[in-house]
Amino acid sequence: MKRENTAPTMKDVAKEAGVALGTVSKVVNGLPVGDSYRIRVEDAIKKLNYHVNSYAQGLKASRTYTVALLIPNTYTPFFAALTYHINIALLKRKYRMLLCSTDYDSGLEQEYVTMVQQNKVDGIIGLTYNPNLIVEENTPFVSIDRSMGPTIPCVACDNFAGGQLAAEKLADLGCKNVAFMRIGSSLNNEPNKRKAGFENGCLSRGISYEMKILNDGDSFEEFENFLSDHIADGKLSFDGIFCVTDSLAFSVIRILQKLNQKVPEDVQVIGFDGTRRFGNMDYICSTIVQPLPEMAEMCVELLLRENAQTKPPLVCLPVAYAYGGTTTE
Repeated sequence: MKRENTAPTMKDVAKEAGVALGTVSKVVNGLPVGDSYRIRVEDAIKKLNYHVNSYAQGLKASRTYTVALLIPNTYTPFFAALTYHINIALLKRKYRMLLCSTDYDSGLEQEYVTMVQQNKVDGIIGLTYNPNLIVEENTPFVSIDRSMGPTIPCVACDNFAGGQLAAEKLADLGCKNVAFMRIGSSLNNEPNKRKAGFENGCLSRGISYEMKILNDGDSFEEFENFLSDHIADGKLSFDGIFCVTDSLAFSVIRILQKLNQKVPEDVQVIGFDGTRRFGNMDYICSTIVQPLPEMAEMCVELLLRENAQTKPPLVCLPVAYAYGGTTTE
């Protein structure tokens, strides 16, 4: 007799259905059995409200069908959208996602990696800020936006091409004197290539440019001071601005409005990421769009690929320009 308040077991199902334990196992795992046996087992499962312990099942098969995602946060729209698409890509493959929000804390990143390895995840996808992150060799790992060595695949958009596209678009829209504005981590990563791409685009189109670059922790007022210093007789000397993220573009546009500069009439602004209002509506600014669904699919595909020899060290996916109201189209 089954004890009260305990979850039913496979043995309980077999007893209720009047079949062998092996028959229940075959039904649960989708293996072929006679229709009469399958129906009896399925009826018993419903009657007893039996649920498969997929975690324990996975441990026996050396697979838990769980993947950890290390992400700085989920309130930044870009990170939230990336998390959403990675989760969708995993669900399509019957995998569950273990979300680890690191808040840019390199120590916490390492703690999470240690924790999820102890929980026997099948792999880790990480957008990390810890250059010394230690991951066990037998734990599959895919990095987003930062190369971590030849044995760990890195997935990114083509940041150099994106920066160049931004410069070329501003030139096509008639801009003659533009600014590049950046704030971010000093770590070596793929997004840093946006600067070189933008410079290349400006040089190839013969437009003058100036750069204002802040590191994390610097006062945001420096951007306002920089723009204020380039206003004479109420007019900004720049007619185009490229910001390396949409969130930065949004903040810069607010500064421009404060300085009585109209966007896009006086100055055109292009961001980078493809952030949309409420996740699925209009772009918050004209922008270089990262292909997030494709990046998520590539991360998951590489992570679950059995043959490590076929995993490339770097995959760069193409970007595209999208109008978002801050350029003159």
